[in-house]
Amino acid sequence: MNWNQIATQITEITGIQFQVKEHRSITGGCINQGVMITDGQRRFFIKLNQGKYLDMFVSEAAGLQQLIETQTISLPHPICWGIAGERSYLVLEWIDFGSGEPTVWREMGRKLARLHQWVPKLMDGKSPHQSFGWHRNNTIGLTPQLNPWTRDWSNFWIHSRIDYQLQMAQQRGGYFPKAEQLLTLIPTLLRGHYPRPSLVHGDLWAGNWGIRCTGEPVIFDPAPYWGDREVDLAMTELFGRFPEPFYQGYDELFPMEKGYESRKVLYNLYHVLNHFNLFGGSYESQVNTMISQLIGC
Repeated sequence: MNWNQIATQITEITGIQFQVKEHRSITGGCINQGVMITDGQRRFFIKLNQGKYLDMFVSEAAGLQQLIETQTISLPHPICWGIAGERSYLVLEWIDFGSGEPTVWREMGRKLARLHQWVPKLMDGKSPHQSFGWHRNNTIGLTPQLNPWTRDWSNFWIHSRIDYQLQMAQQRGGYFPKAEQLLTLIPTLLRGHYPRPSLVHGDLWAGNWGIRCTGEPVIFDPAPYWGDREVDLAMTELFGRFPEPFYQGYDELFPMEKGYESRKVLYNLYHVLNHFNLFGGSYESQVNTMISQLIGC
């Protein structure tokens, strides 16, 4: 790995001389290799992958930048990205993690609610975001995530989320006998639900948040787009529900709407399908169980 090339780019971007004196692997990720680099004073976190995945890092940096612009919740600042040798990389702010009091959960819920309520304003005071999607495609793990601007939420969720993942899963040998029945049923499942587009994290499970040493909650590894805010809340329940103070803090600022309990299964199906496409295995049976639950048989 050409660490000098990365160090030179960090120097150019930050305006402060940086030379890599130490680097060590950081465990925890299953998609990218994580590395800490330091010059003895400053530290940075580096994500590494094959060169062909550079656009994944470009879109992640763009997502971090937009989420940071909301000034609602803490995220690591992207520094620079590129290709060194045969590997793509993304340089991020180093975060010193600590442990927090139980009140951190409530504060995180409140901060997520503020993110979901955030609306960028134009000079005339109108929001530019009246559709679902994003200004570019990004990734969810290594899987492409399609974000075409779509006025109707049901159409967006069918075509850009569930059907797209189902097609990939079937190409990978997955067997989902009730898939077409589900796709036909989604407009009924979402009938009467008209969410306002919210900027969402997009991949908010327990492994993508932490607490800074200052006690401030921080989120990372986003896959953002403008969508139904409930997609983030649903995912906080997918791999083990967050502690109750999180939901209490969220509801203080942005109470949940009727019908969320049934919609969350549909929203989490997207992520379970993606896990099948990434990892295969038992996720096929979980997908079929969720589809059967949604269609009521």
